[in-house]
Amino acid sequence: MRTLAYGSWPSPIDAALAAAHDGHPEWVGFVGDEVWWTEPRPTEAGRRTLVRRLADGTEEPVLPAPWNVRSRVMEYGGLPWAGTVQNGQPLVVFVNFTDQRLYRYKPGSEPEPLTPVSPVGGGLRWAEPQVRPDLGEVWCVLEEFTGEGSGDVRRVLAAVPLDRSAAEDRHAVRELTGERHRFVSGPRVSPDGRKAAWLGWDHPRMPWDGTELVLAEVADDGTFGEPRIVAGGPEESIAQVDWGFDGSLLYASDRTGWWNLYRDHQPLCSREEEFGGPLWKLGQRWFAPLESGPIAVVHGRGATLLGVLDPETGEVVDAAGPWTEFASTLAVHGERIVGVGASPRSAYEVVELDTRTGRARVIGAAHDDPVDPAHYPEPQIRTFTGPAGRDIHAHIYPPHNPSWAAPGDQLPPYVIWAHGGPTSRAPLVLDLEIAYFTSRGIGVAEVNYGGSTGHGREYRNRLREQWGVVDVEDCAAVALALAEEGTADRARLAVRGGSAGGWTSAASLVTTDVYACGTIIYPVLDLANWASGETHDFESQYLETLVGPLADVPARYAERSPVEHADRVTAPFLLMQGLADVICPPVQCERFLERMRGRQVPHAYLAFEGEGHGFRRADTMIRALEAELSLYAQVFGIEPPGVPTLELTK
Repeated sequence: MRTLAYGSWPSPIDAALAAAHDGHPEWVGFVGDEVWWTEPRPTEAGRRTLVRRLADGTEEPVLPAPWNVRSRVMEYGGLPWAGTVQNGQPLVVFVNFTDQRLYRYKPGSEPEPLTPVSPVGGGLRWAEPQVRPDLGEVWCVLEEFTGEGSGDVRRVLAAVPLDRSAAEDRHAVRELTGERHRFVSGPRVSPDGRKAAWLGWDHPRMPWDGTELVLAEVADDGTFGEPRIVAGGPEESIAQVDWGFDGSLLYASDRTGWWNLYRDHQPLCSREEEFGGPLWKLGQRWFAPLESGPIAVVHGRGATLLGVLDPETGEVVDAAGPWTEFASTLAVHGERIVGVGASPRSAYEVVELDTRTGRARVIGAAHDDPVDPAHYPEPQIRTFTGPAGRDIHAHIYPPHNPSWAAPGDQLPPYVIWAHGGPTSRAPLVLDLEIAYFTSRGIGVAEVNYGGSTGHGREYRNRLREQWGVVDVEDCAAVALALAEEGTADRARLAVRGGSAGGWTSAASLVTTDVYACGTIIYPVLDLANWASGETHDFESQYLETLVGPLADVPARYAERSPVEHADRVTAPFLLMQGLADVICPPVQCERFLERMRGRQVPHAYLAFEGEGHGFRRADTMIRALEAELSLYAQVFGIEPPGVPTLELTK
């Protein structure tokens, strides 16, 4: 093994390779006996396509470019497609990202629009479609803008005719519900077709704060009776609702402090672990009932496994296999369960579990090592002690390369990764962006700071009115602990994150002296303006719980906002932003940079045309990764080979 300074090791994992493998399969479902899902195409302008698995086991992309199967409901989107078999052939409906119209599609023909383009605001948007051939309709969530403002919006459950009569006529769309709630999830219809259940919630709550479970009778003609609330409330988050094949009502509620499953309001499996999660996208599924009685579940504490729950005994049997993390997407057909699983050695892939045999196998988007897996990081699951003795959960990825080592007297640089959300978490899975750094000799620490999911409501609530405090403290505590134990070089620590993680990165540079530099990606930087119209409707009152009501604590908004304290930033930084981002818009970055003008702090600002909240195009991701590495190289005094130099200005 050869010797070279940390951060300078040659690596076969370049930015192009990492970008090509960004994203993962999502939104699995059955069309007859076939499994279908969506899949990213970073090299095709970041679009998502539908993929089907044919009877012979081969995979076939369904829609060519430029079709992009992705919803913009609540901006983060949701389940964008559904399918059935009609006259022996697949009939699929899907949302096309560009115009947000709902289309119907039969293989061998061109997609045909079912809904019109709205002349007002952000348009008509659709999510969680369910094909109802018996009624000749598609039932889904409708998000309709009534004006040009981000808050000029209404959401209802709606029925779209399959005969295309609404393709140019908004009035042909049949609304199933009134505007009882600001936000709704798609309806789940009971097996006998007589009842519908859905979730609703209102500002200022987010769905992980409190939701209500709503029931309505369904008449023969598909009209809904008077809705009634049967569970949930301001401090009870119901993450998902469904029906058992016996007509029982199933839902995941955190009324005990953990998202557990309930059947007809009785607990099925009381455990201090999660059988649900934060509903960032409509249509996420953590459980799915099987016709024979058991329930497929995605569950765990700090990580998620795929299992089968016996509702009579409360016993859960997990699928055998290498997967240690499953995404919140599930589909069932007969005795077959399909999910999306990954591990620290494999990226997300489509996994099928046959409950009759207990056999689990990969059936789609199979992980294929693009390089020798000896170059992958070898992560550690750690728990650190933070302020007031609180636990902080983290994943530590030490530098690792089979061909290179550093001189014995050196300690490696480390980058602290703050995840987005902030009500979310960093899963322990193979990520070539992390490997891009670790294989060069730069360590990565993903911190699931207080406020993260996967550890119960109490852990999640640590961030209430403490955003910019607890997240910053927890990230700093992990960074300093790594330095104090001799794992990381105290003088070469960095922080990075996107969205809410970008906020934490910027707030860390403003309020601590822990980091030598930072990478800030599509961040929140100005709390007061973000809470006063500079974001989308879904999160427009999120800060009520994260910071406090603006009218009551305006000084807190000013004190915590990086834009108000740019004079405190002394460490070099890289700021990156999508110019089409409506969640964290470019004006936040521009305002911050204006306050930095003339302060002589080395920095760079990269703004990307056509990118929104989350970079999806391969060329963007390549530029972003290389720029980030160049920042660390210049600040840490390392020389990674073959990386373009990022120009830092003052």
